[in-house]
Amino acid sequence: QVQLVESGGGLVQAGGSLRLSCAAPGNIFRINRMGWYRQAPGNQREVVAAITHGGDTDYGDSVKGRFTISKDNAKNTVYLQMNSLNPEDTAVYYCNVNAFLAVGSLAKEYWGQGTQVTVSS
Repeated sequence: QVQLVESGGGLVQAGGSLRLSCAAPGNIFRINRMGWYRQAPGNQREVVAAITHGGDTDYGDSVKGRFTISKDNAKNTVYLQMNSLNPEDTAVYYCNVNAFLAVGSLAKEYWGQGTQVTVSS
């Protein structure tokens, strides 16, 4: 199995910033897409941002202009820089990776364990 290691969550005041990181194992054959989702209590999980192997990015409407996703291919790591945070951003943030583990394998989705982000007003 693939273990994704997330870090960077925490408590921040409204208007503040946080940076999330998610590292995937180094022995993955090919990562197609890395991204972040979030889920607040009582809500469905929603996409926050994603970045493809080629570097194309996509963002949820509520975070456009405030969050930036980036990756370090050499480290198989994806980052989420979150600026101008507001209480509505409070949620558990999950890392997501779509990848081929080996040559000839099927592409599969993998999830991190989640990291809590809490924004106080």
